[in-house]
Amino acid sequence: MSLRHKFYTQLEPTAWPHQGLSVTIRIVCAFILVSAIVAILDTESTIAVPLTSTFLIVEWIITAAFLTEYVARLWITAENPKYNDGWAGRFRYARSPMAIIDLLALAPSLLTLGGSEAYLLRLLRLIRILRLARLGPFSQAMDHVRKAFTSRRHELGLSVCLALLLLLASSILLYLVEGRLQPEAFGSIPRAMWWSVTTLTTVGYGDVYPITLLGRIFAAMTAISGIGLIAMPTGILAAAFSEAMRHDGSDGKE
Repeated sequence: MSLRHKFYTQLEPTAWPHQGLSVTIRIVCAFILVSAIVAILDTESTIAVPLTSTFLIVEWIITAAFLTEYVARLWITAENPKYNDGWAGRFRYARSPMAIIDLLALAPSLLTLGGSEAYLLRLLRLIRILRLARLGPFSQAMDHVRKAFTSRRHELGLSVCLALLLLLASSILLYLVEGRLQPEAFGSIPRAMWWSVTTLTTVGYGDVYPITLLGRIFAAMTAISGIGLIAMPTGILAAAFSEAMRHDGSDGKE
């Protein structure tokens, strides 16, 4: 077994011959979690200011580790049958969604390690948490989610269209009924949409509400419709996710 293939089995979860995650992947997971914790704590000034130097050193170490991992993944790409055609394969791998996530996770740190106050760029380091989706069981779960969305895309599209129609209809009705009495809240259809969104999603902030009898009747109908609106895509995705897991299970048995 060549050195490159050894690294490939360590860094590629699908190539790991044993159950669970390799030692290298476990270390990568630990770095990802530490990076996320540091990025979160960095937003609290009472913690970040006294530990500025410590956070900077930790970020240097984490960035160096992720940069090394990214280069190593480009190197071991030739061991993957999908990308084993030399530099062309490496270039295709670099354009894959997961490789782009790796690069995006590195970019903010490389741009801000010099002490830059680019707050939003520093906060984008949290994107590293998405890298967990490519590791072992998480990768398989993400594949199930992708298959669920793909297989039910038409049903989900229909539920989105119904939601938009219901949102528009409720906004128009409340605008017609409550617009003159509450111009700040319902004086236009876009203003009434805020109330419709909070009602249909069953959030119900209570900052805006109808005061007329007819308006309250329409509000009750909207609230009841919102329950079905939330349940529809949830049921569709639950059934599709279960079907995807059963399908993979039957393939494994075969």
